[in-house]
Amino acid sequence: MHILVIGGAGYIGSHVVKELLQNNIKVTVFDDLSTGQKINLFPAADFVQASILDKEALKDAMSRNVDGIISLAGKKAVGESMENPAKYADTNLIGAVNVLNTMLECGVNKFIFSSSAAVYGTPTYLPLDEKHPVNPMSFYGFTKLETERLLKWYDDLKGIKFVALRYFNAVGYDAAGDIKGLEINPQNLLPIVMEVACGKRPVLDIYGNDYDTPDGTCIRDYIHVTDLAVAHRKALEYLIQGGSSEIINLGTGKGLSVQEMVKKTEEVIGRPVAHNFAPRRAGDPATVVSTADKALKVLGWRAECSDLDNIIRTTWAVYRDNVA
Repeated sequence: MHILVIGGAGYIGSHVVKELLQNNIKVTVFDDLSTGQKINLFPAADFVQASILDKEALKDAMSRNVDGIISLAGKKAVGESMENPAKYADTNLIGAVNVLNTMLECGVNKFIFSSSAAVYGTPTYLPLDEKHPVNPMSFYGFTKLETERLLKWYDDLKGIKFVALRYFNAVGYDAAGDIKGLEINPQNLLPIVMEVACGKRPVLDIYGNDYDTPDGTCIRDYIHVTDLAVAHRKALEYLIQGGSSEIINLGTGKGLSVQEMVKKTEEVIGRPVAHNFAPRRAGDPATVVSTADKALKVLGWRAECSDLDNIIRTTWAVYRDNVA
């Protein structure tokens, strides 16, 4: 089996590549290195440096006897998407159309798509399941939802079978230490906590400590990136074995608060993490937690690496050793 992993030099993509290689699956990484990094590449995988906006490069890569596509390429900063929607439309929407059209041209009909829990918007009930109404609150979330809708049409009209994986909060690092690339200009909680712990930034701002949660800070569903990688492999195998198209949540079903993340980091590193409490951000719900029942039923997948201690220790090991 030969899989083209678009965005395979990125944080999540590199973990997916490792999981595929460990299971004797041939991999070609397709990445423009705009956010992905060469340090995340594996010698056992072929590498094409190009953008999904480059149709000829996509065609060349897919013409190499590719059996399926895993696409993790795309812009992902929620705030930036609201300030620069054109950038997100180009990469996340036009890029997705380019990939799908090239698949048709090259006769590739298996597609694993990196979607997001951002398609749901503010929860109307918890835990979030795949039947929850979709109402994205950011242009980023809109691009993910529109791509899911494109996929349904391409399945109905042209037979491209897909699994869209709606990630919750990806965290952690490969426990073996094989992946060392740190996120560039991180927007998510844990990388920022780690940058404070390493002295790269002075302080963490915690937005709101008066929510209706046990410690007053927001609760989110954090899933270890190794668990995400395994889910991608299982989704691929599901399609190869003849599975129908599906949309599936990837989460743990459990919530962790901002304060819990900070306190566990302090416990692991043995010193305080400087933090301030700031006013709430508009649009931040108190709690967002998923159910992964469908992932278990359809893919036989459950999160096995996503306990808080493993999340913090694997992340700290990489930041401790690689922050200049």
